[in-house]
Amino acid sequence: MNKPCSRSTKSLPPGELPVVTVQLPIYNERYVVQRLLDAVCRLDYPPDRLFIQVLDDSTDDTQAILQELVAEYQAQGRWISYTHRSERQGFKAGALQAGLATVAGEFIAVFDADFVPEPSWLKETISHFFCHPEAERIGVVQTRWGHLNADYSLLTKLQAVCLDGHFMVEQQSRSANNWLLNFNGTAGIWRKSAILSSGGWQGDTLAEDTDLSYRAQLQGWRILFDRTIVAPAELPVAMAAFKLQQFRWAKGTIQCAKKLLPQVWCHPQLSWLAKIQATVHLTGYATQLFALGALLLSVPTMLVLPHDAPTFRESVMSFWGFLTPAALGPTILYLAGQRAIYPKTWWQQIDRVFLLSLLGTGLSLSNSRAVLEGLLNYGVHFRRTPKFNIKTHKDRWQDKLYKLPFDPLALGELALCVYGLIALVVAWQESFFTSLPYLLMYTIGYGYVGGVTLWQAWQQGKAE
Repeated sequence: MNKPCSRSTKSLPPGELPVVTVQLPIYNERYVVQRLLDAVCRLDYPPDRLFIQVLDDSTDDTQAILQELVAEYQAQGRWISYTHRSERQGFKAGALQAGLATVAGEFIAVFDADFVPEPSWLKETISHFFCHPEAERIGVVQTRWGHLNADYSLLTKLQAVCLDGHFMVEQQSRSANNWLLNFNGTAGIWRKSAILSSGGWQGDTLAEDTDLSYRAQLQGWRILFDRTIVAPAELPVAMAAFKLQQFRWAKGTIQCAKKLLPQVWCHPQLSWLAKIQATVHLTGYATQLFALGALLLSVPTMLVLPHDAPTFRESVMSFWGFLTPAALGPTILYLAGQRAIYPKTWWQQIDRVFLLSLLGTGLSLSNSRAVLEGLLNYGVHFRRTPKFNIKTHKDRWQDKLYKLPFDPLALGELALCVYGLIALVVAWQESFFTSLPYLLMYTIGYGYVGGVTLWQAWQQGKAE
């Protein structure tokens, strides 16, 4: 934990609080923009020290909604501006970079449209720039994501567990050990000089947040993560939307790996451990290719190749046995995340942790495609994750706009489910019993992801 503050923003007179700009990059978010602006305007901070910058790239009626909301808040005396770009060059990175020209002050907070920060968020977060022992080196303070609709469905429950593990274990460990970590794109505060000295926001990857984060740290800036400050957000409720989000993250991090790892390994001040950790971090999604390949090769391995010799059988059995510790790693990580957040009731989340492994397996086809596109430099097209202001299981999103087109990969996922069933039969007949749990996980995972995608697409069609 950080040392206690001797001079925090909470104890400063309002006139001594630093000027902060809150940047709100928005693209077609008609259902959540009022919720976002209301929350930002409720931040407990002097109005004359808080500049709200609405960066709108929308092409639908979100423009009119935002213009009306901004005008209302301006009439109330709020320091808020509205900017609309006719061309989305650079996507979110382009919007944030364009907004730098008119920011006020040295500190810039960023919120995506689906976030609802608590009133105390700003004062608590910015205090790190004044009270941390290495305050002058801190370029970014990242806070933890909370969840507005975690109990909406099984899908949102599993996403919540996944994100909790990422923040409570991965980000916390990287920050505590001074390893390279990423700004998560939202719910954080940047120092303007850190952005400018690191080359600014760049739109040549789909993970502009990770890209700038690494460039800033390679320039000597530090990213601090505070798990005690939470900013709630809406989780995707549609499987197609969730897959799209994961696709963007997978492709973006692989693009960042190609762009940044040579600089990481040539950096003279980074330890070997830090370089290895950064490599694992940026290439983590590549494991999806191996997961997919393991299933595809399972049947020919067991049927086509000669395996009457004991050495062959032992090698195949050893391969599946080797996957056991690899499979346990994420399970332990997510359980640790739940225990950190819910120390008394974490064990009640065990079922969700194991189900999350099935979801991750089922995503391997879509994420493998993302990894290949990132490796082959196939486009930098940005596709947003739609938000619907969904709160309870009674709320329907199928009747709203922003419907995603049918994902044809769902058919491939269902085909892989059938392939997994065939592999199970072959494994049983050929006595490869060690492989049965993993093949069952593939079968259920692909069936769940592909089946839910298909079912929700049918529901959307009925609602039209």
